[in-house]
Amino acid sequence: MTDQVRWAGQRTFEDGAPFLARLEPKDADALRALGHRVQYRPRDVVLRQDDPSAHALILEKGWTKVTVSAANGYEALLALRGPGDLIGESAGFSEQFRAATVTALEEVTAVTIERETFIRFVRSTAQVAYQLAHLASDRQRTGDRRRLELAALDVRQRLAVVLLELAAKHGRPTAEGIEITIPLSQQELAGAVGSSREAVSRLYRELRGRGIIRTGRRAIVILQHERLRRIASVV
Repeated sequence: MTDQVRWAGQRTFEDGAPFLARLEPKDADALRALGHRVQYRPRDVVLRQDDPSAHALILEKGWTKVTVSAANGYEALLALRGPGDLIGESAGFSEQFRAATVTALEEVTAVTIERETFIRFVRSTAQVAYQLAHLASDRQRTGDRRRLELAALDVRQRLAVVLLELAAKHGRPTAEGIEITIPLSQQELAGAVGSSREAVSRLYRELRGRGIIRTGRRAIVILQHERLRRIASVV
């Protein structure tokens, strides 16, 4: 198995472990108690790029996407964040504007914590501060590795790798194959592989024609997992 395929089942879109899972239970409970719960519907904007930073959020239920938009309108998909993940904390500490947009992909429940309250808690709890620094390091390392590994692949391989990643983490076995349960559009997948929606659409048609995947509206079923792995591993 090549390196390109080996990491396809890891949390390359996500953190090595959700932030809450890194904390002692008492610290996790204390952190949640500092805020209040909010809910978002699918496609609601949770945080918006370039907005002032006033709070951080801990996701309790549901998945979100993290994207950045270029001046020409192109939107890159950087990460998926889900239950236990912390979002919006970086801009709060740096006192800068939001670097990315976070959008709900499904029904999302989160705990929102005001910026100053969050900072005071982190400063007063050494273990939480340590784990927050560890999280930032993990995210930086994961992002750097992902950019390097995907840069060595063509668009067809990158799409295959992303589909394998999603199937490994968000796949549900069905009679046909593996259904990816995260609702991502072709435009969003294009942002994940650094290409255009038109290119992804062409590749979808090719993969459907070869009987490797079946697609619907924001729905993908991998019918032939091993064939998709072979596409990802071509060098």
